[in-house]
Amino acid sequence: MHRLRTTVAILWPITVNQRAQGQSQARRFAAGGPLSTSEPMRNYTASLSAEPFLNGTSCNYVEEMYNAWLENPRSVHKSWDIFFRNANFGAPPGAAYQSPPPLVAPAPGFVDDQLMGGAQPNLEKLVEDHLAVQSLIRAYQIRGHHVAKLDPLGIKAGIDPGPPPSDIITTNDKLAFYGLDESDLGKVFRLPTTTFIGGSESALSLHQIIHRLEMAYCQSIGVEFMFINDLEQCQWIRQKFESPGVMQFTFEEKRTLLARMVRSTRFEEFLQRKWSSEKRFGLEGCESLIPALKTIIDKSSMNGVDSIIMGMPHRGRLNVLANVIRKELDQIFCQFDSKLEAADEGSGDVKYHLGMWHRRINRVTDRNITLSLMANPSHLEAVDPVVQGKTKAEQFYCGDTEGKRVMSILLHGDAAFAGQGVVYETFHLSNLPSYTTHGTIHVVVNNQIGFTTDPRMARSSSYPTDVAKVVNAPIFHVNADDPEAVMYVCNVAAEWRATFHKDVVVDLVCYRRNGHNEMDEPMFTQPLMYKQIKQQKGVLQKYADRLIEEGVVSRQEYEEDIANYDKICEEAHARSKDEKILHIKHWLDSPWPGFFNLDGQPKTMSSPSTGLPEEELRHIGNIASSVPLEDFTIHGGLSRILKGRAAMVDQRVCDWALGEYMAFGSLLKEGTHIRLSGQDVERGTFSHRHHVLHDQNVDKRTCIPMNHIAPNQAPYTVCNSSLSEYGVLGFELGFAMASPNALVLWEAQFGDFHNTAQCIIDQFISPGQTKWVRQNGIVLLLPHGMEGMGPEHSSARPERFLQMCNDDPDTFPEFAVRQLYDCNWIIVSCSTPANYFHVLRRQILQPFRKPLIVLTPKSLLRHPEAKSSYDDMLPGTHFQRVIPDSGPVSEKPEEVKRIVFCTGKVYYELTRERRNRGMDYTVAITRIEQLSPFPFDQVKVETDRYPNADLVWCQEEHKNQGFYDYVKPRLRTTVNSTRPVWYAGRGPAAAPATGNKAAHLVELKRFLDTALNLDAFTGPLF
Repeated sequence: MHRLRTTVAILWPITVNQRAQGQSQARRFAAGGPLSTSEPMRNYTASLSAEPFLNGTSCNYVEEMYNAWLENPRSVHKSWDIFFRNANFGAPPGAAYQSPPPLVAPAPGFVDDQLMGGAQPNLEKLVEDHLAVQSLIRAYQIRGHHVAKLDPLGIKAGIDPGPPPSDIITTNDKLAFYGLDESDLGKVFRLPTTTFIGGSESALSLHQIIHRLEMAYCQSIGVEFMFINDLEQCQWIRQKFESPGVMQFTFEEKRTLLARMVRSTRFEEFLQRKWSSEKRFGLEGCESLIPALKTIIDKSSMNGVDSIIMGMPHRGRLNVLANVIRKELDQIFCQFDSKLEAADEGSGDVKYHLGMWHRRINRVTDRNITLSLMANPSHLEAVDPVVQGKTKAEQFYCGDTEGKRVMSILLHGDAAFAGQGVVYETFHLSNLPSYTTHGTIHVVVNNQIGFTTDPRMARSSSYPTDVAKVVNAPIFHVNADDPEAVMYVCNVAAEWRATFHKDVVVDLVCYRRNGHNEMDEPMFTQPLMYKQIKQQKGVLQKYADRLIEEGVVSRQEYEEDIANYDKICEEAHARSKDEKILHIKHWLDSPWPGFFNLDGQPKTMSSPSTGLPEEELRHIGNIASSVPLEDFTIHGGLSRILKGRAAMVDQRVCDWALGEYMAFGSLLKEGTHIRLSGQDVERGTFSHRHHVLHDQNVDKRTCIPMNHIAPNQAPYTVCNSSLSEYGVLGFELGFAMASPNALVLWEAQFGDFHNTAQCIIDQFISPGQTKWVRQNGIVLLLPHGMEGMGPEHSSARPERFLQMCNDDPDTFPEFAVRQLYDCNWIIVSCSTPANYFHVLRRQILQPFRKPLIVLTPKSLLRHPEAKSSYDDMLPGTHFQRVIPDSGPVSEKPEEVKRIVFCTGKVYYELTRERRNRGMDYTVAITRIEQLSPFPFDQVKVETDRYPNADLVWCQEEHKNQGFYDYVKPRLRTTVNSTRPVWYAGRGPAAAPATGNKAAHLVELKRFLDTALNLDAFTGPLF
């Protein structure tokens, strides 16, 4: 029905209204969407006199019958009924009319009609030919990329390994497939509105149609877009690639392109000459990447973009730094000096992992543009969500709500793009309201091989770019050895992003002239491919010969360009020899102007009070327990929660949720933007937070009371994330990089769910400052506690974080605040809402930024004893790194037999058990709230306070997990190894927790008995 209806509506000489209606439907069909049979259409109720088929029937009359048939198949003669049914099911050419039954099987079809010389046409042949031509056009639009000349090597090793489509592979095959033959090549067909190959012409011969389709879809560019379900976007792409003569450049544009190719190529050749035995992951085989990126930047700058954040793997990074970001060449070359001494703190990183931030003039547009290339480890795609988060933050802080000023470019390798799941996670963030960056341009350096693995072993899809189809991103494949095609595609990609603010992919099909790196021998594993590569002429030489032949440049001009750039490299190399010290901070990708003083040290090493006046606490508490909007109906259960909060405000106490509210609200009032992201964070996994209220009577009407704290407060962003940890944590990390004056938090649904984001933690958060001199204040909230919920819902795996701490267990520090500055991150396990309140405020008020890992509670969220008085949150109060026992044991500390150190929830179980046993005067229980950096000074005060007590570390986690291995050597250093440190807790285990509640309770009773049994540790130390 769709094909014939569209054919009849568009191509036969009918009325203007009829034609408009048909064109609208045809555009929908061409865009890949269905034609609605419920659209308004003329109702033909009169009975149509039916005559036998092919009886000189006019086209207008056929259309009337067709419309009537749509309404009631019995309103037309049986012969017409069968004809329309067969055509609708895609009957093959010549088979649409049959004398009744059976219906033929579906097959391609759909065309047009037009004058064919003056003879009276055979109506059936006429309709079927036009159906065939329309199907042919559509076939090229859908599958033309399969036969495009994309591979510079001509072997198609890594692109579309399937058989080519027979309906467009050769002229004779395609004609026969559609029921046409060579005699039809001269016939003129009216073009449908779903193609632009005619330009200003409305009809072309079949020969011209095929030629223009071949030029549009089967040369150096292959376009995948027909899966997009938006008509306007499909038409836009068609116009860009089908319109005759679109890919034409001026002599000046070609000379600029050649100059960029010279810089890209000669840079790699210079490095190869000077450091032939160094790994650098050069760009040889895809030198056109540099002009590709510069074209995207030029076009984006013309469209108003003034900041671009980029992320890429290591291949070609040095070239991008030199020729796109414009890093000083001598700074790059000095990186190859093995004797270079580090001037900055930290270990640094290899040269092809480093980033850069640079603001410069774009010479094409004469506009300032800021370029940032993010540092990235060897985990190739890990930087993707980080770039997106930083882009979102910059858009947020400059008020760019549509992405017109700030954008991102992501570079990928073909194997990583297809193989690494974070690519998919990042794509799925692209259109989410709280995560969208309004379109990213993805550039895939398609080596047609990954490390040493053939594509047929590395992916299941035809192309490495197929993952982009999940968000309807158009994919432009292009032969990287055709620089002008690359330049055109990149222009279109930049225009697409500026027009639709959606993702787009440029697939640079190239090759890798060397192996996985310069020291690798690729012939071991890809002998035939590399035999071909060795014979391959370089793209610069090919393009230069072409321009010389065209008269665009002379041979002398070309050689002078090469000589000039070689001279620039030699002079930079000479300067680089004078560099004796490496300044990693010169490679910083996210500077924070004004946050540090000139020498990079913090402004002060003091730790200010994080307390608040009581009237402010009360004001925030009143907001937390109310609904600021009128006529807003909340859930009955939530009404009870808000009343409970109001009661706590009256009683001058707060629970965990209200303590968090106090911290957030006060920071917002002071001008600090807060962003809280993760699964369930709006409500809270355990239904404790309720920062977003939902009207029970109005769909999608919400209220965020936190945004009603004060008239000029900073905004509060709280957003439920997609079901992703790797991508979302990377995104929030990038967001936190943009500014030190924001509190950015990511909360795991359960603490151990961070394990699927371990790459971000291991490669970016833990060592980020050490590798890249990049401070970051991101906060990870990880629900933790052994409550019998099974192995996946118990432990946040604190041992993993503690293992990566850089504080020395054997050295007693002198300055506690300096400890915070020197550590790589801070790990806390708060047991009171007040301490949680203070640590969140300290995160912003301290004069530097460190990642903060908070082991948050589950059962303590509503524990009657886990409440804090306002007295613990007033001016002059601070975060307590250690909370000493202030009970009866403090009266006669010399009589105390045991001091039990612990952290987190187990404190409440210990105190309950101690109370039940009547041991309040003999056992002291001290909470270590800040695990790292370890509070040696305050722990020493506690151990000295109880000189006759033995030392026990008690934890609810298993002995090989949790805190014991980290705490024990530090406790021993604190007491100078003069007293043993005993262990009370669960024994070693492979799993974090038992899945059996009864077993859980037995284990709990056993280790509490051990912790409080004064005769438990009388034998040798174990």
